[in-house]
Amino acid sequence: MIALDTNVVIRLLMADDEAQYDRVKRLLQRLQDEGEEAVITDNVLSETVWVLKAYYQAGKGEIVSALEYLASAVGFRLASPLRFYNALNAFTNGRGDFADYLLREQAFEAGCRTVATFDKALLTDEGFFEP
Repeated sequence: MIALDTNVVIRLLMADDEAQYDRVKRLLQRLQDEGEEAVITDNVLSETVWVLKAYYQAGKGEIVSALEYLASAVGFRLASPLRFYNALNAFTNGRGDFADYLLREQAFEAGCRTVATFDKALLTDEGFFEP
């Protein structure tokens, strides 16, 4: 099992550098042939969303589709599927960023009851409050 860095995930999703895209595809095929998986961590998911939004100007629907692809593609394993799906559902339906909802899910898993934030968009969502 190996972990993927954000730049590898972006190359796979965007295929905007043919040589690197081909290398990623070969790596994934090799892993599949060997019965291994590529892990995508929470940090990489958050960075991927940021890059898609900031650099590629992807809209929320495109970002959700990309995340759903990563979650369902053969050969990938999410570091925490439950945390991911809870954050994805909140991001899809909420006003905050994916990273905010992922942070909330991590906080809940760590035993926190809420997250203090100055982000006004999050204050109507469960699990956030303004200090």
